[in-house]
Amino acid sequence: MKKGMIKLTVLYPNDTRKNFDMDYYCNKHIPLVAGLLGDSVKGASVEKGIAGGAPGAPASFTAMGNLYFESMASFESNFGPHAPAIMADVPNFTNIEPVVQISEVMI
Repeated sequence: MKKGMIKLTVLYPNDTRKNFDMDYYCNKHIPLVAGLLGDSVKGASVEKGIAGGAPGAPASFTAMGNLYFESMASFESNFGPHAPAIMADVPNFTNIEPVVQISEVMI
């Protein structure tokens, strides 16, 4: 990714009382999002939390999804219209309330 791009990060906090279906997320939700957003997405990644910073500590997040866009204008004009459809799919893979951050890539 290059400097100045916009990164959308969706973090799913680790909570043993909640459910997260990684298979559905990777194989159905992400392709749905990619199909809706098309070429506006310049890159994507999914990360599975496996451990925390201290030995034996659990991961802070069960999963993270990242999407990269050329600019804030591209993100807003492409993501906004599809947000209802994207959000409607969330209950199919989790009951975790996600944490969302939009960042500018610096390096």
